[in-house]
Amino acid sequence: MRPTSILLGSALFLACASTTEAPTRTLVWEDEFNGAAGQLADPATWSFDVGEDWGNAQLEYDTDRASNASLDGNGNLVITARRESFRGRQFTSARLKTAGKRTFQYGRIEARMKLPRGRGMWPAFWMLGADFPATPWPAAGEIDIMENRGQEPSTVHGSLHGPGYSGGNARTRSRTLANARLDNSFHVYAVEWTADRIEHYIDGERYFTTTRADLPGPWVFDKPFFIILNLAVGGNFVGAPDNITTFPQQLVVDWVRVYEAIP
Repeated sequence: MRPTSILLGSALFLACASTTEAPTRTLVWEDEFNGAAGQLADPATWSFDVGEDWGNAQLEYDTDRASNASLDGNGNLVITARRESFRGRQFTSARLKTAGKRTFQYGRIEARMKLPRGRGMWPAFWMLGADFPATPWPAAGEIDIMENRGQEPSTVHGSLHGPGYSGGNARTRSRTLANARLDNSFHVYAVEWTADRIEHYIDGERYFTTTRADLPGPWVFDKPFFIILNLAVGGNFVGAPDNITTFPQQLVVDWVRVYEAIP
């Protein structure tokens, strides 16, 4: 995704890696989205971006209504995209962020989610530099932990954006699961972030590594970032919904967790 004009207890976690022994982490923040059905996400952590487009030719109007983003009473946050006429748009959805409330620098950031399906669905779990918008995009930096095209139900995309490597020229890679879909079961999406390396994971498998030397521009990932969860409708990355795409569509988030910085 791209920006708008716009995460403590302790526990132990064994972070899976595809080729190295799993190190021990300390859980420093989590949101399990426990609460009554229809309740908004914890306002001490989450706020809404309200508006339209955000520079990606998206088709939805993002609201702060419970009908577009609320708890389901079963320990999930559900972001719902609807086909409805609203403030000049034909679709509504929601976009939640931790900006100004919780920011993080380094560590493991992960979420367990079930994605929507269908052409035109664009779910994302990502981060922006906490100095945005005072520092404009892409200089503020962007870490896309998970993006998906609804028409590609087995493929996850991970990307980094910064000066000289943004938009269509972002540092990016995808991973297609051989025998699983992202829309009919939960999967865990994560990054491991250090001072000079960012690794992307799905279900504990590392599929993408970026170091400072890999970037054609400056490394802008040495400062705090905030988290964003959203479900876009349409946009340059996915195209518009077609007549097969059904509504409502949902991004279901079981939890978001952050583990301490890697030593």
